[in-house]
Amino acid sequence: MSTALAEKIAKIPKEKEKEVEAFLDSILSKEVEPLEKPKPMFGALKGTIIMADDFDEPLDDFKEYM
Repeated sequence: MSTALAEKIAKIPKEKEKEVEAFLDSILSKEVEPLEKPKPMFGALKGTIIMADDFDEPLDDFKEYM
């Protein structure tokens, strides 16, 4: 155990010890697996992005500048 961690543990108030112990138990009970990045799939988002028919039309807000 690192010195810094041991010092922090020593500073834990008595009323918080049960809470810290439960937290540590929950961490230790989890099975740690290396994170694997999902492989990108070409075309996975096909059909989810829709462009308006009037996309290229000038905006009314900019008429005075044109």
